[in-house]
Amino acid sequence: MKKLLRWLIPPDQWKPTVAVLLGIFFGLATYALYISRALSYLSDNPEACINCHVMNPQYANWAHSAHRRITNCNDCHVPHDNIFKKYLFKAQDGLRHATIFTLRTEPQVIFIRNAGKEAVQKNCIRCHERTTGMEFMMSVQPNYHNYLQGRTCLDCHRETPHDRVNGLSSTPNALLKTKIESRTERNEEDEYEDRR
Repeated sequence: MKKLLRWLIPPDQWKPTVAVLLGIFFGLATYALYISRALSYLSDNPEACINCHVMNPQYANWAHSAHRRITNCNDCHVPHDNIFKKYLFKAQDGLRHATIFTLRTEPQVIFIRNAGKEAVQKNCIRCHERTTGMEFMMSVQPNYHNYLQGRTCLDCHRETPHDRVNGLSSTPNALLKTKIESRTERNEEDEYEDRR
């Protein structure tokens, strides 16, 4: 242990230089975390998904969908097997997104990757378990064939809840309000619904 410490501690003549370099490194890292709003990605707040402007069309369509009142982005797009798998998935996906957006290589048309498709499929079934169960479907439609064995929910429900969002310009008039404006408006809508 002492050998490791001796190896890590620089010689006396290098200590000021190393201290300055470490200060610059940690300062830049802290600034990068602050400017990217990195801590917001630990939450389930859907507004974290629009920290990057590229997700505005998806957010706008979700905000006007039936799913808005009962789910958020993470309810559908992140695994819910356990907390470790959830945050590992968020970290991997977030690092990928951060790299793409930092290097300005985002595609004109955004598609969900296979890992995301699997998470969405499992979450569709998790939330709609009663509807997708054979007992329920056979009671509604006696000749029902369980299509979930060879297909995914998105094969038929492709527009849920993001409508036909295919590219950055697919919802050009979907101007988003600031977080404070949208949160205030949402609270007012909730109060109105409660009064009814």
